[in-house]
Amino acid sequence: MVRFITGDGSGRHTKAANRPHGQLPPPNQLWAWDITWLPSTVKGRWFYLYMILDIFSRKIVGYEVHEAEKGELAAELVQRTVWKEKCGHNPLVLHADNGAAMKSQTLQIKLQELAITPSHSRPRVSNDNGYAESLFRTLKYVPAWPEEGFSDLTQTRLWGDNVTGWYNEVHRHSGINYVTPGQRHRGEDKMILKHRDAVYRQAKLIHPERWSRSTRNWQWVGTVALNPEREKQAA
Repeated sequence: MVRFITGDGSGRHTKAANRPHGQLPPPNQLWAWDITWLPSTVKGRWFYLYMILDIFSRKIVGYEVHEAEKGELAAELVQRTVWKEKCGHNPLVLHADNGAAMKSQTLQIKLQELAITPSHSRPRVSNDNGYAESLFRTLKYVPAWPEEGFSDLTQTRLWGDNVTGWYNEVHRHSGINYVTPGQRHRGEDKMILKHRDAVYRQAKLIHPERWSRSTRNWQWVGTVALNPEREKQAA
């Protein structure tokens, strides 16, 4: 059984299933991961970006670039990410699609060792891992994206470092009311949004003639729908 925590602190239990549903728990209790192919300057050669996303905060909590797509590499990344996030005691769920690396025996054994509950997309449902797919689309449209492809593994990994830092600490995410994923992951978003709301309300009091409507909604995003089809995916 997996306990999903809602924004008000209440919870419920549900069986792990192929179809993700309900509301999302706090950071480091529900992750999504995927692999995307990165083109090289040599036709037919690819690099592979492995990335783990915390769905509540939208922070990239783990990532690596490799020259192959293997379950063994995925298992090692999950292990290192759990260590880095110090979340080994959390009731963690890891969601993925149905790719070979995602369902490899090596990875499944590692998840059992770490007491992580695996979750997979429904068959023939293309957007059941929409958060990860939306993240990859965002990263591939940043100005630092090399249109001609990556020259080697070193350059690709450097790009991964830079774009992850930008996404986590600079990019203001529309899905969490324009705070950065890093701010939300650290629990700083409530205070930031409260301050923004106060600034807007004060501005309206001083110059009401400039406001034809109420101030912008800077409410904290306490819960997020897990089903991609129930929420427009914006990264």
